Amino acid sequence: MATWRRITGVAGLAAGAVAAGAGAVVAAERIAIGRTQVLRSTAAPEQLGQLRGQPLTVLTDDGVPLHVEIDEPPAAANRAGRGAPPQPVTIIFCHGYTLNQDCWHFQRAALGQHRLVFWDQRDHGRSGRSAAGAASIERLGADLDLVIRAAAPGDMPVVLVGHSMGGMTIMTLAGQHPELFGTKVTGVGLIATAASGLSTGSPWMPGPIRPVLTRALPLVLRGAATGYRAMLVERGRRVAGDLSFLSTRFVGFGDPRVHPAVVDFLEQMIRSTPIEVVAAFGEVLYGVDMRDTLATLGRVPVVTVTGDKDRLISPSLGLELAEAIPSAELVWVPGAGHAVILEAPGVVNEAITGLIARVGAGAAAREWSA
Repeated sequence: MATWRRITGVAGLAAGAVAAGAGAVVAAERIAIGRTQVLRSTAAPEQLGQLRGQPLTVLTDDGVPLHVEIDEPPAAANRAGRGAPPQPVTIIFCHGYTLNQDCWHFQRAALGQHRLVFWDQRDHGRSGRSAAGAASIERLGADLDLVIRAAAPGDMPVVLVGHSMGGMTIMTLAGQHPELFGTKVTGVGLIATAASGLSTGSPWMPGPIRPVLTRALPLVLRGAATGYRAMLVERGRRVAGDLSFLSTRFVGFGDPRVHPAVVDFLEQMIRSTPIEVVAAFGEVLYGVDMRDTLATLGRVPVVTVTGDKDRLISPSLGLELAEAIPSAELVWVPGAGHAVILEAPGVVNEAITGLIARVGAGAAAREWSA
């Protein structure tokens, strides 16, 4: 049975009247764009996407170079006076679909007392491209295994944190290498993710036609990613402008007042992912079913974070995930959307810090009993 923590937040958008027609929609878009332009003139969060660590290249079994960065904590001697543990935990962050490691900006900026590892999943960010047809969730799990070996060798314990597809990557690893959980892997954070059910569609899709859209979307993406169509789609993505901003804000965030610079940051990451990659992994993710791996995850402390305005992965799937993992803690974030790591970073950072504390308490208890 999962334990629950509710984080107070803000509500989402008010519904418009259907009878207002297309003219009202256009007017609303113009108003939203005008407000966006005003907000864009306000102070933005500093250094978005500019934080860098020590680079490491990990070569996969099929020859794809994975871009990894390691942020080492302050020297143990300098930290001892603050009561920090002499051996800081290594946290490995796994980003989501169409994103890259820069999406963890606020976690990277706040959790520097720990040893942090970030990596770009294959075909994303600065990592290399797979051979045609190589997209699969199984490959992502195998890649994570190699990243763990390279970035945290030997008996160095790790905590894995994944957002969206990154959480599914961790679940896949649990199915492939259950022996790591409770030994090498000492804790898991799952953020805005699910173990199954994506084939039922996303909350942004209108309910009456959601089944049709869900079946059609992979085919549409596949068609858009081939030949001359891919060139046209990429050109359109580059010039989409304010409409792209508005759609990213609606689908990615729950609070319409999120700073425009953060929305731009997310939109640029998505736009930098080639349409062929969007299509290939989109089709893969619609068929995931990781429920058989959840008992393995339950061997270690787990925290799940779910925003109740998530329009990509239904919040109900986040509830199901937490309930299915033995002793998982659920952090429920009212008002937050799928990009909760950018929208409510303080909540996410607190959840990760709490997870690390649980991991440390468990390790201390085992040492005491020994």
